[in-house]
Amino acid sequence: MDVRNCRECGKLFNYIGVSDLCPNCSKKLDDKFGKVKSYLYDHPGAGIQEVSEENDVTPGQIRKWIREERLAFADNSAVGIECEKCGTMIRTGRFCQSCKDKLANNLNNIYREPEAQSVQKRKDYKENAKMRFLDNKETD
Repeated sequence: MDVRNCRECGKLFNYIGVSDLCPNCSKKLDDKFGKVKSYLYDHPGAGIQEVSEENDVTPGQIRKWIREERLAFADNSAVGIECEKCGTMIRTGRFCQSCKDKLANNLNNIYREPEAQSVQKRKDYKENAKMRFLDNKETD
């Protein structure tokens, strides 16, 4: 059992590997998330600062929810966050669609190359494999 201090209030709680917040603070944060989500639904053109001030949530927490893809700004909103790779403005997540596609393609290429190499090595081994015998001739 792992006991930790809550990052928010400092109380001790049993850490189960999910959050650095105690159950009470975690519940409060979830309630704030619900308020922010309904506020964005009612005010689709609102910016991060406005949402932060109206709902008593830090802009950093709002950005975290956006990066986690729990929140997204409307397509017609002038507000967005930057793609972590290329800097393009996006509405939610960490990467733009173009960077996501490039990363996925790179990962697919990494997994394809070793398979092709290992098949070629097995073919080369079978073609060059020969049975060898040791002569047990006695030399005089």
